[in-house]
Amino acid sequence: MAKAKYESIYKDLKGRIESEEYPYQSILPPESSLVVTYDCSRNTVRRALKQLGDLGYIQAINGVGVRVIYQPVGKASFVIGGIETFQETALRNRLNATTEVVMFAEITADNRVAKRTGFPEGTELYYIQRLRKLDGKPCILDINMFDRSLVPGITEEIAGRSVYDYIENELHMDIAMSKRRMTVERATQVDEKCLSLGDYNCLAVVTSQTFNGMGLMFEYTQSRHVPEYFCFMDTAVRKTT
Repeated sequence: MAKAKYESIYKDLKGRIESEEYPYQSILPPESSLVVTYDCSRNTVRRALKQLGDLGYIQAINGVGVRVIYQPVGKASFVIGGIETFQETALRNRLNATTEVVMFAEITADNRVAKRTGFPEGTELYYIQRLRKLDGKPCILDINMFDRSLVPGITEEIAGRSVYDYIENELHMDIAMSKRRMTVERATQVDEKCLSLGDYNCLAVVTSQTFNGMGLMFEYTQSRHVPEYFCFMDTAVRKTT
């Protein structure tokens, strides 16, 4: 099954749901109609629908169909269960997104960096700091480290656009899984200098380790979010015994 096919169906349906062409609590067209619309197999449609279900956009109901359960939120919402780029998140939230590369360097992981990130000591890394702006407001400070042996050729220009777009479409590497930890931390002097904190003296910090399709960690990221624009969303399913 071609990944590009079900991914394109997933993205199209996701966009239609987010734009409320398929509004909250509506029923999606049946699988048979989607097969005709997208000129694909039933399995391809089901894979795209499963991806939407995993993000909490839809719910399959026996005897009824597939119901839309996605609702827009007031703040910029980031998903816990999926891996989105900053541009994808901004597009979904209908916000104008820009990125400013604050620092771009090549470093070697010493003992301190190794303990902090999980990269083995001696790993050659790209070290990138990026200021993310939504509708002109600096609201996220991203600190990224990428394994240069797994993600070669990153430039400051690529960092200013989308590293994930470069990884997937230029290096053709699968981005498979991300382990995340969320905390609330007191703002540092760097945070106060770079971000529009207003009256806040703390921020939400999302730390992640991201792995490729071979189970190798290629990225460590710490994203420091202004509370005003921070809302992480997840979908929980109760398992019965």
